[in-house]
Amino acid sequence: MEQSSIDNKKITGGCYCQRIQYEIQLPVKWCAHCHCSQCRHIQGSPLVTWFGVDKNNFNLISGKTAIAWFESSKSARRAHCIHCATPLFFEGDNWPDEIHITRESTQADILQKPQIHVFYDRHVNYLEIQDNLAKHGGFDGFTLLTTEQKNIQQHQINAQATSTQRKE
Repeated sequence: MEQSSIDNKKITGGCYCQRIQYEIQLPVKWCAHCHCSQCRHIQGSPLVTWFGVDKNNFNLISGKTAIAWFESSKSARRAHCIHCATPLFFEGDNWPDEIHITRESTQADILQKPQIHVFYDRHVNYLEIQDNLAKHGGFDGFTLLTTEQKNIQQHQINAQATSTQRKE
């Protein structure tokens, strides 16, 4: 698709109960799989796929009163629907001009496949990831992990899994 066609395309999404509906103007800035403990715990999932858009390209169509925002850290907040509990949005001080949106809150084609894994060094031991996407981790979750770091981490995960199996 030509860039001018992408720039004129709008897509919609929202929560499960459809009380909250949003519209975004493409293109999205990025798409990534997050393995941080907050995303996993809040979503009840081994990873969460997010995409980011410029706040100027985001429009809340309906459901403003159905959105509950909460501080997930000193520098970030997350939003979900108060009726169906669908996790939807993330805003953080590190990205003041962006809103991050859960990928599965829209069934539309965002014209962007996931590009990387972030906080990969914190991923769960029961899900094996065998894609060719770059794996990032470290203190900030965004430092490219070397093959040696990934191998050390995989060894630690395997050892933890073996130890858990022995206890059972």
